[in-house]
Amino acid sequence: MSELEEGKKKFIEMVKAVDPAVTVVIPTSASNSLFLISLTRGKARKFMTVSEDDIVDLVSDDLIQSEVEDRVRETISELKP
Repeated sequence: MSELEEGKKKFIEMVKAVDPAVTVVIPTSASNSLFLISLTRGKARKFMTVSEDDIVDLVSDDLIQSEVEDRVRETISELKP
């Protein structure tokens, strides 16, 4: 498994740990080194951008993991029930 695929898997695990009801869609490739990631709960959907480097670093860098997790929590909190 590539570093990018491991990072995507880690990101999905992070979202599921925060809210198992949220569906995650990560594009297969980045656009301008950014992933536009869709988070959906029921009919509510929010998008967040995460850099390709941050996705790769999720697996090995605790600081990046903490920063991305904070952004995930914030985005999920904005999803209407």
